[in-house]
Amino acid sequence: MSFKERFTVPGSRLVEKVKELIHEGNIRKIRLIHKEKTLLEIPLSIGAPVAALGIIVAPVLAALGAFAALITECTIEVEKTE
Repeated sequence: MSFKERFTVPGSRLVEKVKELIHEGNIRKIRLIHKEKTLLEIPLSIGAPVAALGIIVAPVLAALGAFAALITECTIEVEKTE
């Protein structure tokens, strides 16, 4: 069973919060929303080794850093599993 949570963070904390959520390990999908429009969806496979996941997500986090510099606030919607 999965459920969704939403977090609103300033642009300066966007990358930090996404990294924190990824390390929780029970995340299926991360969606970035700005002004009620979905800007980016990051699907995360369940059970993927953390090291391999880090290699795959690293370029996405770099792009998030550039994006975060352009916005003041962003909503992160997280789909989690129990």
